[in-house]
Amino acid sequence: MELSIFTGNANRQLAASICRHLHIPLGDADVFQFSNENIFVKINDNVRGRDVFVIQPFSAPVNRSIMELLIMIDALKRASAARITAVIPYYAYGRTDKKDQPRVPITARLIADCITVAGAQRVLTMDMHAGQIQGFFNIPVDELTAQILQARYFVQKELDDFTVVAADEGFAKKARQLADRLDAPLAIVEKRRIGNNGHIEAMGIIGSVQGRHALIVDDEIDTAGSLTQAVRVVHDRGARDIYCCATHGVLSGPAVERLSNAPIKEIVITDSIPLTDYKRLPNLTVLSVAELFAGAISRIHDGRSVTELFR
Repeated sequence: MELSIFTGNANRQLAASICRHLHIPLGDADVFQFSNENIFVKINDNVRGRDVFVIQPFSAPVNRSIMELLIMIDALKRASAARITAVIPYYAYGRTDKKDQPRVPITARLIADCITVAGAQRVLTMDMHAGQIQGFFNIPVDELTAQILQARYFVQKELDDFTVVAADEGFAKKARQLADRLDAPLAIVEKRRIGNNGHIEAMGIIGSVQGRHALIVDDEIDTAGSLTQAVRVVHDRGARDIYCCATHGVLSGPAVERLSNAPIKEIVITDSIPLTDYKRLPNLTVLSVAELFAGAISRIHDGRSVTELFR
């Protein structure tokens, strides 16, 4: 099968960069919204019998990005593509992965069902908010991690005496994996989420950061409430320079203002989500995941192990 890659409007720059690494052109497709907000898709290339990958993170506007992906998958299926893989660098609605309150949905599962029904036969994603979301799919899911990029970046900084800090208890396991890659100790910020409005209250810290550099890690930075609370706790406990890293830089609502006012030396995210100029803070570093996704796409297409990327 020949390989083809298409994208919607969520992150065309990342899709183009992935194609450059693979030395293939980005597929030609019309994807736009009519004045009545109905989305139209037309695949302009012949995809009959091809192995097709559709790159589309669920970034703002989130619901439009999701619908673009579903409609593109349907169009490719009806155009007789041999296999369709949904490449979702950022999987939104990841926090609605369980019923943690009465009469609430499990939206992460609903979206998984929609992707499967639309016709995707495989999913490639990165650093989901909750590991169990993989189990919501009845098709194969490959989940990449940006930790290899993050570890490589911070190793090059040659920081002395630094501690990796999990922004909350739920991220402790993945933070431990990064700490192991960096041969650094781990600390964990205790917090609680109050209500459904994103308000976070940091309670304390398990572990020591006194007199040490701190690297606070999380899977995503949304409103930055959780992260800046963690920064405050770490700063109050006597940390030296404070660094923050996350895979997905959503940076919604008051995030930019909160991060600008926090004592953070550097914030490191990836280009899984496109950034507007307003969100490009002076202390923000963006690592590209294009080569990582290109390697995974190449391995899936050739029937090789994706795990090779992390050895």
